[in-house]
Amino acid sequence: MWRGPVIAAKKSQSNAAKQKVFTIHAKLISIAAAKWWDPDKNPSLYDAIEKARKDNVPNDNIARAIKKWTGEDKTWVQIDQIVYEWYGPGWVAVIVTTLTDNKNRTAPNIRHIFSKYWWNLWESWSVSFVFEKKGILAISLENYSKEQLEELVFETAGEDFFEEEGMFKIITSLEDFSQVKKFFDEKNIILEFADVDYIPSNIVEVDDFDKALKLTKMIEAFSEDEDVEKISMNMSITSKLQKEVDDFIEKNTFRT
Repeated sequence: MWRGPVIAAKKSQSNAAKQKVFTIHAKLISIAAAKWWDPDKNPSLYDAIEKARKDNVPNDNIARAIKKWTGEDKTWVQIDQIVYEWYGPGWVAVIVTTLTDNKNRTAPNIRHIFSKYWWNLWESWSVSFVFEKKGILAISLENYSKEQLEELVFETAGEDFFEEEGMFKIITSLEDFSQVKKFFDEKNIILEFADVDYIPSNIVEVDDFDKALKLTKMIEAFSEDEDVEKISMNMSITSKLQKEVDDFIEKNTFRT
């Protein structure tokens, strides 16, 4: 199972979940705006704004994020991207990408989640050798047939493609990512997401209920953290086992 951007996942309708999505987008816009504040002259900023609008981020939020770099907003703070690498239950490799304005807040939070579900993160054990940084595009199979998309991929420099969780996913090299994305945009193909991320080169099969439960709970905890942008893992859990885990969590969740 490939994990990707938190903001691209199926989002809860709770106010807290929506605010998390808005906050991550604002940070991405602020980072892009650091290069140049005008989206017409800054492709990275243009893309960040378009992604935010796709997730229904209000225009006022977008404008405030840009103003932090024009000097109009005096509350500007530096946003840093920090990557944490570690192992999860069953020796699943995990890379957590964060966007933070306060490393003293983010680091303890990430360490706490890792230690709660596996080991203490006293030092960063590199697991990046398990992954390759690639471009990934995802298209919903609700809108297009797999055969139609396969034919289009062959016209591009896409390296690989596969079906996962109702999505048609395309892998590209870093160099070809922008061109492949442009190809699908020009064909008016709706992309659910398109980004650069860590793609696992090998997969750990998780078939134990307790390990699958801990991994699922760990993913939930990372997803709820305000600074986590992406979660990348090299695990595979069968849909049957994942449903058992999800049902168990649902039954044992206290609701007010």
